Amino acid sequence: MSAQQRGQGRPSVAGWVAAVAAGLAFVLGASPAVAVPPPPPNPSDSELQESKDSAHQRANQVGKLTNQLAEAEGRLTSLQNEVALKLELANKARVDAEEAANAAAQARRDARQASEDAATAGRAVDVARKETDKFVAGSYQQGSKMGSLSAYVTSASPEDVLLRAQLLEAVSDEQLDALEELRTAQIKKANADSAARKALEVAEAKQRETEQADRAARDAYQSAVDARASQAARAKELEADRDSVQRMLYQAQRKVEGLEDQRERYQDWLEAKREEQAQQAQQAAAAAQAPAPAPSSGSPAPASPTIETVISRAMSQLGVPYAWGGGNTEGPTYGVRDYGVADSYGDYNKIGFDCSGLMIYAFAPLTTLPHYSGYQYESGTKVPLSQMQRGDMLFWGNGGIHHVALYLGNGQMIEAPQSGMFVRVTPVRYSDILPYAVRLIG
Repeated sequence: MSAQQRGQGRPSVAGWVAAVAAGLAFVLGASPAVAVPPPPPNPSDSELQESKDSAHQRANQVGKLTNQLAEAEGRLTSLQNEVALKLELANKARVDAEEAANAAAQARRDARQASEDAATAGRAVDVARKETDKFVAGSYQQGSKMGSLSAYVTSASPEDVLLRAQLLEAVSDEQLDALEELRTAQIKKANADSAARKALEVAEAKQRETEQADRAARDAYQSAVDARASQAARAKELEADRDSVQRMLYQAQRKVEGLEDQRERYQDWLEAKREEQAQQAQQAAAAAQAPAPAPSSGSPAPASPTIETVISRAMSQLGVPYAWGGGNTEGPTYGVRDYGVADSYGDYNKIGFDCSGLMIYAFAPLTTLPHYSGYQYESGTKVPLSQMQRGDMLFWGNGGIHHVALYLGNGQMIEAPQSGMFVRVTPVRYSDILPYAVRLIG
């Protein structure tokens, strides 16, 4: 109710009924069926006062419950988008987990190689040490004062310097090479040991990252599913209450007779006429503001052969079931368990596509896309929606990407929508759509 209406006093019961009916039509997605007919007779106010109060009370209840239901359904829509986002984030976690698992496996292979290198280096140290120990043992047998080789290698006193000079005079080239090989082998073994330890640390860190990402994705998704279930139950309760009071309102209206009934109908007509005009104005404003592709007639003109190949591959999957986590470059695959909504639809037992899986299959001749719509959004050139062309990818989720589809032209797109549905062609939805399309071709 506007400020001007409040200043004119309490509205009539019929005005309340008309406003409530218009609100219900808006909430439930109904559209006007026919134009408003000519006005009925209009009795005086004094003849209607007694019957107003009862119907007014019921209409007021309906209005309040309708507003509450609209708020609940709006919240439910937001939660549905949040669940879709969490599903895609779970997809992201799954892709990241695969990458982490691959990295962990590589790190373990590196660790095994490093251990083998360390063992090889250790054997080289043993060989070099035996060769040098032979020389040292020989020097003792000849009465030399040089002592053990380890003392030569580690000491730095003036006496040791003299012994080093004596050693160099007595040692052959082969023996000097053995000494150098011993030092080199010791260094290589130390480096190999260090590399093995580092590789094992990397493998363990990657494994921990994988487990943490998986737990976080599952927790976030379950929270979203629980919130949506709770809100859906609340919306159902409000809808039942509203319907009950609505029936009571209709009973009160049927009791109005004679002039009272005529006046109520006249007020209904007035309000319906205002609502009709308001809806027409809103629709015109929405049409003027909504982005739309350039108008064309008939089927979209063929694009490049590459684009048409992509479109053809996507269109070949029309009617294939939605399966969360399903689809690859070869075609539809079994879905993946999500321990929530997708599982309740049995997606893991279905062969099909999810939204990003359909894009992977469509673009397979051109490139390999990741199985996550958020990464696919970064895979090509971004263009404003006003410039989108046949073969571009469209994305939804201003609070976090949760859906992707392929634009066909003429305001149409092909998508794998959600659990329980099938790959389909449908008009582009502009609610929550991102302002840029992604172009991989051209």
